[in-house]
Amino acid sequence: MPQYAILIYEQETPGGVADIPPEVMEANLAVEAKIAAMGARVVNEQALQPSATTRTIHRDGLVTDGPFLESKEVIAGFFVVETTGLEQAVAIGKMLPIMNGAVEVRPLLAP
Repeated sequence: MPQYAILIYEQETPGGVADIPPEVMEANLAVEAKIAAMGARVVNEQALQPSATTRTIHRDGLVTDGPFLESKEVIAGFFVVETTGLEQAVAIGKMLPIMNGAVEVRPLLAP
């Protein structure tokens, strides 16, 4: 089965996880079971530390604080899923509860 990265972009909040509404947290916790019910599988799931802990390494070796791209949203976490194809991966992305951001679905290269 093909694998897809599902990247979750959100605006960072000062309180971090504490600022996520309970209904959004509950919806996030229910996603894996819904994915399994679709016949797909979560291969990996990770939440990421705040962007303040991010370092970017540039081509010349310079290391800078924060993410390289300047935007209101940062990558808050990601899934790697095995699905029947892109349509199913997009359907999974649509199930994710997003507060103020977006979800990106990317096919992964086969090993």
